[in-house]
Amino acid sequence: MTIHSQAYGRPRSSRSAGFTLIELVITMVIIALLAAIAYPSYHNYVLRGQVVNATDGLSAVSANMERYFQDNRTYLAANGFTPPCATAATYGTFSVSCPTVLTATTYTLQAVGSANTAGFTYTIDQAGNQTSAVTAPAPSAWILSCPSTWETKAGTC
Repeated sequence: MTIHSQAYGRPRSSRSAGFTLIELVITMVIIALLAAIAYPSYHNYVLRGQVVNATDGLSAVSANMERYFQDNRTYLAANGFTPPCATAATYGTFSVSCPTVLTATTYTLQAVGSANTAGFTYTIDQAGNQTSAVTAPAPSAWILSCPSTWETKAGTC
């Protein structure tokens, strides 16, 4: 007959396994600090991706306007055809259209942001002149007016 004694088993510790409350609080503070740094960078990254929709849309409609001009020798409606910018086109959160009256030899295209790109406005004309104006409610790092180029990065013309 064999007798087992607890004296020869595993030694017992006076402290139970697990994390203390202070260890959990320190971990939560570190996670909160990392999130506070990472979220603004991520939001800025997403906005930069959405701005590409505006510049791509303006470039595409501008190319269509030039093709239209080559076919009709005017930017105005001709031969039963309407200019490509006559109806607004949507590119992501941007709406691209002709905000001003077209003439036979000039046009201006404008991309206006909505939703989280509200306040972003980009333009291009028949000569390829680009402008951008970013106003509130856009994030403050983006608020800038660029008279000769498009703002594709926060605070940079």
